[in-house]
Amino acid sequence: MPEKAKIGLDHFHFLYGDVMALKDINLQIRPRQIFAVLGPARSGKTTLLKSMNRLTDLIYGTNHTGHIYIDDQEIYDAQISLPELRRRVGMVFDLPTPLPLSIFENVAYGPRLKGLGQRRRLEEVVEKALRSSVLWEEVKDRLSSSALRLSGGQQQRLCIARVLALEPEVIMLDEPCSGLDPISTASVERSLTELKEKYTVILVPHNIQQASRVADRVGFFMGGEVVEEGPADQIFTRPKDKRTEDYISGKFG
Repeated sequence: MPEKAKIGLDHFHFLYGDVMALKDINLQIRPRQIFAVLGPARSGKTTLLKSMNRLTDLIYGTNHTGHIYIDDQEIYDAQISLPELRRRVGMVFDLPTPLPLSIFENVAYGPRLKGLGQRRRLEEVVEKALRSSVLWEEVKDRLSSSALRLSGGQQQRLCIARVLALEPEVIMLDEPCSGLDPISTASVERSLTELKEKYTVILVPHNIQQASRVADRVGFFMGGEVVEEGPADQIFTRPKDKRTEDYISGKFG
């Protein structure tokens, strides 16, 4: 019997003014899996991610219809706490954005804002987050040094650790390896594979090859619509829709 969905979208539409960015999206994203969102430019991938923790609320002139649920709770319910929603559904963007602080203080920043001040507890939270993002062994002896001195791949994993320090349930990543070299990309991908043991991971991959390496399930988007969704091996080897096959084979995109 399939596991209950962590996130569900039910006939969800999203508009920027008069422009329909997402059209009638119906998806069930399962817990503790990596769900990859594929598609050409302007297919609605980033809008989908930002809708799931309502970062789209920050954009003037937007509107939506339909529903998004997390654990059966409608995220647009009037009673929902936006800070709590964004804690539960963390977001990592394409360009790493470490704060001009030490490695330790970057990870401790969020918990401090939430009121955690006990040094020993902060140390535990920071170590756990850095271990989960597969960065601890590389930085454990220089936690007081500037995060800006880390490599690009290390900075991206630090940003993942910063999200993890807030104990989310879902981690969304929008092309987190777009500016990284192959070695750094492999490190980030390794961390994602480990993260899915505890978290639901939603990934807009840097390319199709990355999705094929790490994803459990894939949704192919085009023109703001879901063309096809299914297990990664099926999408990459036996797509049901000709548009999916053309995209996977590199005929467009």
